[in-house]
Amino acid sequence: MSVALSPTRLSLAPSLPHAHFSPPLPSMSILRRFNLRQLKLHHHHRRRSATAVAAAVRQDTIVWTQAPLSEIKPAAESLFHVSIDVSDAPDLAASHTCAGQYLQLRVPDFAKPSFLAIASPPSFVAARGAFEFLVKSVAGSTAELLCGLKKGDVVELSQVMGRGFDVDLIEPPEAYPTVLIFATGSGISPIRSLIESGIGASKRSDVRLYYGARNLKRMAYQEKFKDWESSGVKIVPVLSQPDDSWRGESGYVQAAFTRAKQIYSPQSAGAVLCGQKQMTEEVTSILVADGVSSEKILKNF
Repeated sequence: MSVALSPTRLSLAPSLPHAHFSPPLPSMSILRRFNLRQLKLHHHHRRRSATAVAAAVRQDTIVWTQAPLSEIKPAAESLFHVSIDVSDAPDLAASHTCAGQYLQLRVPDFAKPSFLAIASPPSFVAARGAFEFLVKSVAGSTAELLCGLKKGDVVELSQVMGRGFDVDLIEPPEAYPTVLIFATGSGISPIRSLIESGIGASKRSDVRLYYGARNLKRMAYQEKFKDWESSGVKIVPVLSQPDDSWRGESGYVQAAFTRAKQIYSPQSAGAVLCGQKQMTEEVTSILVADGVSSEKILKNF
């Protein structure tokens, strides 16, 4: 709402019979400051309103597809493995073409959607007709409601979004023999898709995954490590709060990498990052300082 001020007279008359009080007019500088402040508030309100409308329009343009849960089970402490059957939605299934893509998910009777990275590789949905996710249960969120559902319950999925990891930037393997992969927490989800999609690890001389979690109970996909290593990926688990029996790397992944480094040819190295913002920023800084091109550091956002 805009406010119009009349420059004629401001009346502050007391409520006494036959009394009349006329103060002097405020100076023009005061009026100009007042009008400017109101104009800024009005502009800010309009900008916020426009943003809200734009967000609503984007939600309205999303095509939602109903799909049933085919499996849900614990994957680690506070993390759940969720599989959703999309065999009756061939267009949705076909839209997953690259590791690192994501979609939105809605639970019935809860309007706010959740963004989830697809954990399974594109070949999985082609063969099994399902998307797999690694979901962190956060109190009060759509993710928490999702983790409380059971097999057969129906959810709604948006179309697949994002460009994913542009692995063409670190191809062919002979030109980029070193690929350093960093993930923390549930950020391992799209990294699983990347590894199982095949990044030519067997054709590269040095592919390492630095995977950080609080402790082993919080580390998902441990049962897949053997298969990942057989494909040519060296797994480096890093625990920030390990117990006394832990003999591996401890602290944060960026510190573990700094201790090891061993990038023999930074110009022919690439990296893939997914996880906490602080980790991705610090690792990026370390890699660039060591000579790795920022264009070869892949992120899925």
